[in-house]
Amino acid sequence: MGAARATITGLAALALLELLWETVLAPQSGSMWLALKVVPLVILFRGVARGERRPRQWLSLLAPLYFAEALTRALSETGRHAVVAAMAAVIAAATFVALLAWFRAERAAARLPARTGS
Repeated sequence: MGAARATITGLAALALLELLWETVLAPQSGSMWLALKVVPLVILFRGVARGERRPRQWLSLLAPLYFAEALTRALSETGRHAVVAAMAAVIAAATFVALLAWFRAERAAARLPARTGS
């Protein structure tokens, strides 16, 4: 299932980039606490990787928030801060789109009539 793989990969990439963003790539001076924003993504990762519905529902609520935060910072900051923020916005948006495609594929599969063995 391509959408599932894309969602899981996007979630892992977003979590890793968010952590690196606030600790190594473009940290804000004196605010290492921003790295804690990766915690919800890490908590959801196991359930999403297993294909569980509830963690994916939570991700569908959180991904737009990560996108909005990254887009805001991409447009308001300069230099490498803006570049890293733009990358995070793209990854968050791609993860969200893949997640929606995964939900749509599941719904389409549920609508197919069950095949009988006869």
